[in-house]
Amino acid sequence: MSTARLLGVSILCLLLVRNSESVSDDVSALLAFKRAIYEDPLSTLSDWNSKDKDPCTWSGVGCSAFNSRVVTLELSNSSLQGFLAPEIGSLRSLQKLVLDHNTFMGSIPKDIGKLKNLIELNLSTNQLAGPIPSEIGDMPKITKIDLHANRLDGAIPPEVGKLGSLLELRLSNNRLTGIIPASNDSNKESANSNDQIGLCQLSQLTDIDLSYNFLVGGIPTCLQQIQRSSLVGNCFQNNDTSNRPLQQCENEINQDTGKDRHTDKDEQKGLPEPLWLLILEVIAAVSFLCLLTLCTVIGLRRCRARSSGSEDSAPWTRAVSWKENTVISIDDDHLINVPKISRQELAEACEDFSNIIGSSHETVVYKGTLKDGREIAVLSLSVSVHYWNDYVELYFQKEEKMARLSHENVAKMVGYCKESEPFSRMLVFQYPPNGTVYEHLHDGEGWQLSWPRRMKLALAIARALRYLHTELQPPFAVAALTSSSIYLTEDYSPKIIDFERWRHLVTKPGLGSVNGGSVNSITDPRHKRFMDVQANTFAFGVILLELISGRASVSIDTGDLVDWARKHLEQPEEFGKLVDQRLQRQSVNQESLGIVCNVVNLCIDPEPSRRPSMSMIAAILEEGIEASAATLMRDSSLAWAEAELAIS
Repeated sequence: MSTARLLGVSILCLLLVRNSESVSDDVSALLAFKRAIYEDPLSTLSDWNSKDKDPCTWSGVGCSAFNSRVVTLELSNSSLQGFLAPEIGSLRSLQKLVLDHNTFMGSIPKDIGKLKNLIELNLSTNQLAGPIPSEIGDMPKITKIDLHANRLDGAIPPEVGKLGSLLELRLSNNRLTGIIPASNDSNKESANSNDQIGLCQLSQLTDIDLSYNFLVGGIPTCLQQIQRSSLVGNCFQNNDTSNRPLQQCENEINQDTGKDRHTDKDEQKGLPEPLWLLILEVIAAVSFLCLLTLCTVIGLRRCRARSSGSEDSAPWTRAVSWKENTVISIDDDHLINVPKISRQELAEACEDFSNIIGSSHETVVYKGTLKDGREIAVLSLSVSVHYWNDYVELYFQKEEKMARLSHENVAKMVGYCKESEPFSRMLVFQYPPNGTVYEHLHDGEGWQLSWPRRMKLALAIARALRYLHTELQPPFAVAALTSSSIYLTEDYSPKIIDFERWRHLVTKPGLGSVNGGSVNSITDPRHKRFMDVQANTFAFGVILLELISGRASVSIDTGDLVDWARKHLEQPEEFGKLVDQRLQRQSVNQESLGIVCNVVNLCIDPEPSRRPSMSMIAAILEEGIEASAATLMRDSSLAWAEAELAIS
């Protein structure tokens, strides 16, 4: 009996020692991960203490209740900048690795394949570069891989086809090239003829997004059968998918060919390393001397221009800040394609700034008419020069560039105003004169918005968001996407104006006594609020509900619109209960209603990672609404008239 007891105690001690070693390995791996982060402006990792042997209380870390091993690492939207340490592969019990919406650079380490228990991998919306490692196919339990919106290049590794449990694969908005690996390469030798790898082996796959890469060849038939798939914006040979412009595809192919030729040429030359270093040093020295000479010449010219008192020749305007040695520098070269409008001209256009159409503590919005007859909205930032430092000016200039978005359903920036006396920072947008979607649906009688016209609005807004989310790098998310931020032209075309983005600039930490905080955070280009495309997707679902029901998103009488609608969205036979009572029942096409309600369900999914991209949503609406509209027109003469009214 004593022998058995002694044996049990020995086994228990052995298990405890092994568990202690395992937890210690996790701590070492996490600390290595932290060391590879060189900027943590939000102090997310401040509680990752090397003296603390229990990582389970650290921010973003989740542990198993059974053995205290790390099972989740979730640090989304944390503004982290750095690299992915290879030691991350030592987290052998890890089941969930979510690091999206940060600024991770470099390549994805091959050690990622050591995470045999990983179920979800999300490294999307970072700056990861290089090829996807083939070792990614060594994770048998994984169900979701999301690497979209990075700078990944090279071919899609066929080893992905070994992931038999994979349900979602998102690789959009990268620079992936080559063909889509459908099955095992016939040129490779395989010991077993049945040992096939490639995406066609993923029998469980339900979602795949390979859009906006540079993939060539044909589209495998197996991918065309997947219900949720997006392959647009590539360089495929067939005409069934919307490809990139031919010139983009040719340029990318030529660049890849040039890289290969350059590499081969260097290998053939085989220069000795010392000679190579000598040549590099000579080139660097010559470049430095040329740069120094150029800077000297430019400096002399500026000094002469200032001494001559010529204000028109000075490319820089400077205003001294309240902080010692802090100078506001306005480089108008950044805005060379945007007209600069004087404060006096804007005052005349806006009736001496008396025509106010919106205001908050941070901004004032005026309505006006320029001399050429164009109606404008002028956004003036309510901030004193005493709180406007060079960091804010830099952020302001960055945001100005992003304001110049080129899409027919995004309001165009037509000018800007920067003056020192009196201190002024204003942005001028085109003003759609027909009010907002909110005003038409909730403040008016809503009769102008017939069902065909509402479907037209839904399509146009979806296309605008697809442009902002997938065709811009980094993705551009509207800071406050609501029916009040969507203005209408005379022909009821929507124009999105993102006023909230500019209000947020004034309230960002660092503006002296406005809010306090760290001034460095002002220039963070990946602020959570502006990069949250999933939040935009949810907001689009709410706008669709408003278009269907005519109800406000939140009201005292009806409460939260989403909560009210969910019970009807669960049953297709109850979709009709969502329809605005002001609409004529015969004009509401049931087919398009069903399509829009299904899209709403996808958009308002409580789990943001499950919401589809706007590319997929726009494709569903384009195919479904346009087809149902054609059917409606054939069956109803009234629909012809309403559709004509909506288009006119």
